[in-house]
Amino acid sequence: MRKDRRIKMHGRISRIGSYAIASSIRDRHQQPCITCTTFNILAPIYKRLNHKDQNCRESDYRAYWLTRNHRILDWLLYERSSIICLQEFWVGNEELVNLYEKRLGDAGYTSFKLGRPNNRGDGLLTAVQKDYFRVLNYREFPFNDCGDRVAQLLHVELAFPVSQCRNNDIRQEILIVNTHLLFPHDSSLCIVRLHQVYRILQYVESYQKEQKLKPMPIMLCGDWNGSKRGHVYKFLRSQGFVSSYDTAHQYTDADAHKWISHRNHRGNICGVDFIWLLNPNTYSKLKTSWSEAVFGMFKCLLRRGSLTESDAFAFLKADSHDNYITYSGFCEALRQLNLIGHRHGLSIDETKELWVQADVDGNGVLDFKEFQQRIWNPTGSEQRDENGNDTRNNGSKGNQEQTIGFSVKNAVLFPPEVEKGRWPEDFSLSDHARLTVVFSPIRMPCSQLIS
Repeated sequence: MRKDRRIKMHGRISRIGSYAIASSIRDRHQQPCITCTTFNILAPIYKRLNHKDQNCRESDYRAYWLTRNHRILDWLLYERSSIICLQEFWVGNEELVNLYEKRLGDAGYTSFKLGRPNNRGDGLLTAVQKDYFRVLNYREFPFNDCGDRVAQLLHVELAFPVSQCRNNDIRQEILIVNTHLLFPHDSSLCIVRLHQVYRILQYVESYQKEQKLKPMPIMLCGDWNGSKRGHVYKFLRSQGFVSSYDTAHQYTDADAHKWISHRNHRGNICGVDFIWLLNPNTYSKLKTSWSEAVFGMFKCLLRRGSLTESDAFAFLKADSHDNYITYSGFCEALRQLNLIGHRHGLSIDETKELWVQADVDGNGVLDFKEFQQRIWNPTGSEQRDENGNDTRNNGSKGNQEQTIGFSVKNAVLFPPEVEKGRWPEDFSLSDHARLTVVFSPIRMPCSQLIS
């Protein structure tokens, strides 16, 4: 009883602190707000009841998983976020699926579920409130890789117009992605995870082109299984996305340990759950080729070894007595950094393509200038400021079309201890925290049309 009372009190405080903003949704004197919640609800097939017996799982005890999931739904329906994105949803259990569909449906939500392939048992569920959104399209995206991961894409329109100016109401459309990336069991999976997030952005871009859409806000929600120190985080930041929670709390990219959202099966605590936002005033086209993305990871790994620019060049040309890098030296460096030489690494063709991209003059070796241009100081993804804005000159902005984006009004993690970097021992709903963000529509210039 004491634990339940404590959770209830924390819920009331968090609702007063942030979610009540959304109650003004119909107030004509204020801009409407929407809320988005992402939550990995820990599938019963993965929840261990006895850490000494790895085979003792919650899925074998109906009363346990049913009670816990009713409590999860109680909280979700108490908060009544406009958008709900769940990961590790137990799609393999019909009773649990029916429970969520029934309770969410009765509360006015339209929901979409997607299981992982190869009978993994879990997957994703995304739900949106019918009073807030009209669903224009829904797509499913399997990665078809070693992790059997998937993503959902929802194209929605606000059910009420947003006042752009006094006499002109416009319709607001949003692209919402829900996903759960592969867990980094070891460094050999870093390329797989980078490829997963790269393919998500490729898929979103191809959908925008296919539908001939104007730039609109894009929200990427889910369990990214990587912290602010990781390659996935750095790559998304390089593409202009901002972490909504960090934006709300004015944290920088360097504030990696100010908050956590997960205690993993190894007992480590880290912040891995994000709601990423890309506004239409940021250039929406994918800014980085796959080769550039890998080179970005390559440079990051070299920097982690405390290598300077000169040290890194020397490391790459270790097999050459001359002042250039050979292909064999390049491959050996990739192997030492665990990017090739195993089944999850770069393929032979990908490695050759990297070399072709780096060898600007095509003479079969890389001199120091090419190393600087293509690896250490690339002209693409790294030219962005701390807020993720492109520092390159994109031309005149004087005649840009106006559109609607979102500002981050507030963001709350629950249980509240995780906002201070601590994991409470008495939190039993999941091994992840629940993240809810409040967004407010704002007028802004549109960067350019998707073409």
